[in-house]
Amino acid sequence: MRKSLIVLLAILLLTLVVSACSGGSGTSGNGGNAANPGNSADSSAGDGGGASQGSQEITVWAWDPNFNIAALNLAKERYEAKHPDVKVNIVEYAQDDIVQKLNTGLNSGTTKGLPNIVLIEDYRAQNFLQAYPDAFRDMSDVIKAEDFAEYKIGPTSYNGKQYGVPFDSGATGLYVRTDYLEQAGYTLDDVTNIDWNQYIEIGKKIKEVTGKDMLTQDPNDLGLIRVMAQSAGEWYLKEDGKTPNLADNPVIKEALETYKAMFDANIVKMNSDWSQFLAAFNNGDVATVPTGNWITPSVKAEASQSGKWAVVPTPKLAGSANSVNASSLGGSSWYVMNLDGQDAAANFLAETFGSDSEFYSLLLEKIGAIGSLKAASSGSAYDKADDFFGGQKIYADFAKWTEEVPKVNYGLHTYAIEDILVIEVQNYLNGKDVDSVIRDAQAQAESQLQ
Repeated sequence: MRKSLIVLLAILLLTLVVSACSGGSGTSGNGGNAANPGNSADSSAGDGGGASQGSQEITVWAWDPNFNIAALNLAKERYEAKHPDVKVNIVEYAQDDIVQKLNTGLNSGTTKGLPNIVLIEDYRAQNFLQAYPDAFRDMSDVIKAEDFAEYKIGPTSYNGKQYGVPFDSGATGLYVRTDYLEQAGYTLDDVTNIDWNQYIEIGKKIKEVTGKDMLTQDPNDLGLIRVMAQSAGEWYLKEDGKTPNLADNPVIKEALETYKAMFDANIVKMNSDWSQFLAAFNNGDVATVPTGNWITPSVKAEASQSGKWAVVPTPKLAGSANSVNASSLGGSSWYVMNLDGQDAAANFLAETFGSDSEFYSLLLEKIGAIGSLKAASSGSAYDKADDFFGGQKIYADFAKWTEEVPKVNYGLHTYAIEDILVIEVQNYLNGKDVDSVIRDAQAQAESQLQ
């Protein structure tokens, strides 16, 4: 009996010692709690508070290793130097793959496997924001919409909330071979702040004298139609972003007529893909390239042409009173997913793409990326003369043009309508009259989209 009592006391004493050493489930050394032992890092990640208690990871999805991914790597390096407890994981996918993965995940109702931050093209943004408004974090508390170029706010906001952090500027310019101009008897002043009709007439003369086409185009790529439309503050859709606006839209009609006039004037070198597009100006086959500023590195890739290029404002539509010599083509913005770690992700964007003008100067120097943050539109990097462009300060010019781009609502159906228009434009170039083109495109869009 006495021996049993001694054994029982020994067991009880051992239990008390072990309990004291463990500290109890409510105060365990790994930050756990009674309800969720050992898992406070996971539970705090939802509000971004976990960084102070342990390391946090942010996953970002983007495309294009030479532009967007390169920009992310610079942001990652800059941010992690200030926040060693945060790790930024950058995952590269093709843009189409990102769109598919987002739609698949959000349609299924599960966010498992989705990133903390995702890059979305401005033309596609409203599709996601309106279809899945609860999937993205409202960024109104960490960035100020008015700090960015006005035309970027429409695509990145919804119902009065600012969801996206605007990134690159798609501001367009007219890249010009000055030597071809001079051979045809023109100066840069002759192509500065002109309309498209004047552009076509100059193109005819250049073709006559030099044998060079004025521009290269793929009729299956309607980027130039977008440029013309946005220069007048118009789009394929009405202001609601949903209703097709083709048949009764004089701007779209004039854009199509202007586009066809270029082909009729025999000043267009046809191409069928990106490599042929690049080759047309790198080989010296065309006198101008009207497109977004993101083409600058590709123009400069042909070193033998240094000093032979300049950039002037984009031509405007001659018959549309609201058209200006500024427009946009392309561009994308960053979005934070409504997942665990969202505040840490929001802080990463706020401190880099959302406010850091020095960071944008670095982007410009390293990869030639022009941002849409107004405070970043000046400084030594923007004020630098570029010998390739005859000493022109092209980045300062693009920064100025960015602020002049008209704001439009890209809405939900940009690409769906272009799928229709591409076929109709082919018909138009082959002889179908323009009124029938836009009327038939309108009917198809209404049938498919409403």
